Amino acid sequence: MPTDEQLAAGLLGRVEYGRVAASMRALPFLAAARHIVVDGRVLLRMHKGYGHHQACTGSVVAYGADNLNSARTAEGQWSVQVVGLCEAVEPTAAQLERFGPAPHLVDGVPFEPVYLGIAPEFVTVHSMGDRLQRWSEHCP
Repeated sequence: MPTDEQLAAGLLGRVEYGRVAASMRALPFLAAARHIVVDGRVLLRMHKGYGHHQACTGSVVAYGADNLNSARTAEGQWSVQVVGLCEAVEPTAAQLERFGPAPHLVDGVPFEPVYLGIAPEFVTVHSMGDRLQRWSEHCP
């Protein structure tokens, strides 16, 4: 049976976007981000224009993704949360390709990407029903 970290990495690979949670000037915020998993780390692509990346860099953040609104009947519903130190990263050409095309606009302004990496310290996987458990029993 896979560890929570392995299960989380597999599940994160099934969806493209999630939300990073951090604080800015002592106030909490959530920001949408595109993610990929590379060698156990969660790499994020965010819009630089809001400055959220500055609050995340060097801080412990939480990143969550789920399939709650898109689950197929056979898959079951799940959510993943990763908590860890967030740092600025420079993705490789292969990683940039995995991120896929970036949006052209965010709230009417040109999208300017910034890349962050989260080194997981805590990983939580929650599921509804038993479909995820049966699926994970057949994973390496």
